[in-house]
Amino acid sequence: MGTDDHGDDFGRWETHGHDHAVQRTEEEWAVIAGYIRHAANKIAPQPLPLCLPGEPDECGRTAQQHVLAWAAHLKAAAHHTIEQAAPTQARAAHVAGPLYQRHLADIRVHTAGVPH
Repeated sequence: MGTDDHGDDFGRWETHGHDHAVQRTEEEWAVIAGYIRHAANKIAPQPLPLCLPGEPDECGRTAQQHVLAWAAHLKAAAHHTIEQAAPTQARAAHVAGPLYQRHLADIRVHTAGVPH
């Protein structure tokens, strides 16, 4: 998979009647996508493209789609960083498993009141 992998293999992007996601404007999603791209570009071996709406290589996907695709890229880059930095496979497994789950649970607690 290249840096232009936006997760399109999952199928058609549907938004109508699906309100599970936090509701944000396209501009708000674009800001988040930019932050995620910046973070991924700091630790990943190859930069993500300038393909958000309004950018030079605009790909036609929404900013929200970029948030999802690039968050997956960032998660993979972070996991790879864990594997490279851990002194043992056991330590990497602990950090990527139980420690990650504790951090995720804490984030969920702190965002529980965020309206959808």
